[in-house]
Amino acid sequence: MFNRKWRQESSNHIMLLPGVLFLFLFCYVPMFGIIISFQKYYPTKGFFKSEWVGFENFQYIFDLPDFSRVLWNTVFIATAKIVLHLIVPIITALLLNEIRNVVFKRSVQTLIYLPYFLSWVILAGILMDVLSLKGIVNQMIQGLGFDAIFFLGDNDWFPWTLIFSDTWKQFGFDTIIYLAALTGINPTLYEAAVIDGASRWKQTLHITLPGMAPIIVLMMTLSLGNVLNAGFDQVFNLYSAPVLESGDILDTMIYRIGLQDYQFSVSAALGLFKSLVSFVLVSVSYGLAYKYANYRIF
Repeated sequence: MFNRKWRQESSNHIMLLPGVLFLFLFCYVPMFGIIISFQKYYPTKGFFKSEWVGFENFQYIFDLPDFSRVLWNTVFIATAKIVLHLIVPIITALLLNEIRNVVFKRSVQTLIYLPYFLSWVILAGILMDVLSLKGIVNQMIQGLGFDAIFFLGDNDWFPWTLIFSDTWKQFGFDTIIYLAALTGINPTLYEAAVIDGASRWKQTLHITLPGMAPIIVLMMTLSLGNVLNAGFDQVFNLYSAPVLESGDILDTMIYRIGLQDYQFSVSAALGLFKSLVSFVLVSVSYGLAYKYANYRIF
């Protein structure tokens, strides 16, 4: 029976083989490099001849005067992004679901989805022009009688600029996921609700949102692992020296320590710390999803 089942599914296994090999070679084999987190690593000596220092690199990281500030910036920016990445797409999907004009609905979907395909290198150039002191946004603000805002150079405004611009780029893709979830809701439930006299708001509250709950729980569970991932591509392309106080995150700190200061062991230790925390958060969020929502990801 086992052999017959294997033969029936052999084509599926063969199809998965390239992806499994790619994952193994580029995700698991490089993990051997974690060893340099516990060494005073020198490229000329390699992994096996570099001096073993134990947890000294981690102690050095935690003693850095900027570490607590950078950690707070990372958690704040990443958490705000996670919250908006949940709220904005859900609201947008609910609104789009109420549109009956198919042409208009698809046009809106296409427009909000386009930024997702643009890299942060391109979007950073656009935002620098649009949000500059003489850009179109500040011209509108000054036209209303207010002072210009230095969005990319003011520590009070820069984190929010990162949060909202990232939400603008991402929410179109997430909206499609929630729209797909809406198609799985049984339409007879709405028909029964109409017969019972339920308003559109009541239908949304008691049918639509509960029907979307498994996908919402899944997206929330997967996103919790990104609490320490505030978006290196975006921050690296938008931040500058004046906003390091509010815009510096763990990933940019790893970049500076490792590739600019050549402290490979320290940067590896910081990256390992970030990965371990993310792993714990993913594990906890999965357990909570199963316990409180009775939903399994795997």
